[in-house]
Amino acid sequence: MNKYIELENIIKDKSRIRYNEPMKNHITARVGGPCDVMVFPKSIDEIKQVISYAKKNNIPYFVMGKGSNLLVADKGINMIVIKISNDFDDIKIDGEYMEVLAGTSMPKIAVIAKNNFLSGFEFACGIPGTIGGGIFMNAGAYGGEIKDVIVNVTFLDENDNIVTFDNDKLEFSYRKSYFANHPDCVILSCKLKLKKVADTKEIEEKMLKNNTARKEKQPLEYPNFGSVFKRPEGYFVGKLISDCNLKGYRIGGAEISKKHAGFIVNIGNATCNDILSLIKYIQDTVNKNFGVMLTPEVKLIGGEFK
Repeated sequence: MNKYIELENIIKDKSRIRYNEPMKNHITARVGGPCDVMVFPKSIDEIKQVISYAKKNNIPYFVMGKGSNLLVADKGINMIVIKISNDFDDIKIDGEYMEVLAGTSMPKIAVIAKNNFLSGFEFACGIPGTIGGGIFMNAGAYGGEIKDVIVNVTFLDENDNIVTFDNDKLEFSYRKSYFANHPDCVILSCKLKLKKVADTKEIEEKMLKNNTARKEKQPLEYPNFGSVFKRPEGYFVGKLISDCNLKGYRIGGAEISKKHAGFIVNIGNATCNDILSLIKYIQDTVNKNFGVMLTPEVKLIGGEFK
């Protein structure tokens, strides 16, 4: 008997429920075993009902966006995965403000902002995740961070109440937010404040510059999950790893990028264990040479970092 059958009373469209779904199809690094079931909600009500069902039946669940900062264990995960992405994606514009659903991709927000003569989101034009994921980890690039443009965030709290916090209550810091310390909360939407401009030329130039720099410096030609480690104070991760002569070092199908040592790339059929072993090797080598213990920035589901 399918213990998840009740989900079909919540998500009426059966195409938005997938059983034994390979997580590697939803993770940008293209690794990870299957989850028991994945659902693709289209509304806040569906999200609330799925979470309520999971809690009532003591079933573990996990909320994800586009999987750009995730690793999933090779053995898979026995849980409901709630994917808040393309099915939960909408933008409304009012003057300098944008109301955005959590599943909207950051590159899409950047393009729509530009098309509406709104400046301030150019820094995120190449970040491949959703705005929900960006808020969770206060994503940033090229001198900008999500915290710079957020007015407020609406979310489900631990008691399944819909709550809105203004920026000053969101505890933003380097690659962290209120939600990192409250993982049972689910980000639903946000309000952004940008700056109205007379023409889009400067916005277009910034976006082109940022995307060009990203292509030149990052290994976008291979599946990866972005920057592997948080930046330790006073150091640059890529330089630390490069100075250990680790560029190009491989374990299985996982390789330290030859283009940017702060990235691990899947050069072909890498497993999660390959990547985890490589992360541990990097940590041990950098710590041995420089006395710095690197902390993974990527989130691991279904396992633990050694």
